[in-house]
Amino acid sequence: MSTQERPLSPHLQVYRWQWTMAYSILHRATGVALGVGTLLLVWWLVALSSGPEAFDTVQAVIGSFIGRLALFGWTFALFYHLANGIRHLVWDTGRGFDLDVAAKTGHAVPVVAAVLTILSWIVGYAAL
Repeated sequence: MSTQERPLSPHLQVYRWQWTMAYSILHRATGVALGVGTLLLVWWLVALSSGPEAFDTVQAVIGSFIGRLALFGWTFALFYHLANGIRHLVWDTGRGFDLDVAAKTGHAVPVVAAVLTILSWIVGYAAL
């Protein structure tokens, strides 16, 4: 077979965009976001043990608009990754592979993550 007749490797331009692709990419992205957010948590814990000046600095960053926006995104990433992880655990039992069930649970994951994120922020602010 000559090189001109060989098929090209699959590429994103070859595939038709699907919700399952978006959910899979978002699952991976939220995993990365959780890792980055954990570094913020470690910074906060180190500052807590370093003394009041370091802790005040971290609290000022986290308490800013950008810091709270990052925490809100991290909370969404946590709940999205959790809900989609539970979905994958159900798949590990051999259930939920029917196309209609997989589509419904796929669409439910970001909704569940958004609802849990908003609820946790409402409860968190009510506790203040």
